[in-house]
Amino acid sequence: MKTNFRTIEIYCAKCRIILYKYHKGGDGGLVKCFVERIVDDRTAGNLKCQQCQGEFARFKMIENRPAHKIIQGKVFVKGMRRK
Repeated sequence: MKTNFRTIEIYCAKCRIILYKYHKGGDGGLVKCFVERIVDDRTAGNLKCQQCQGEFARFKMIENRPAHKIIQGKVFVKGMRRK
């Protein structure tokens, strides 16, 4: 099985600080972040922005793996375009 990941950066939409660096697979938009693919977590692990305290995701088990389900409109992403 070939894995084709790219590293993206996920930012808080309100205060514009970086939340994660994440290995994204697939071509679709960002819906969920599997915990094992988070490369650099700049949050305290509570799924809230460290600066504005806005909740940006909810914890959920997806395919028997822990994941953060992103609340749409709470984050923006850089690095989604393929080169």
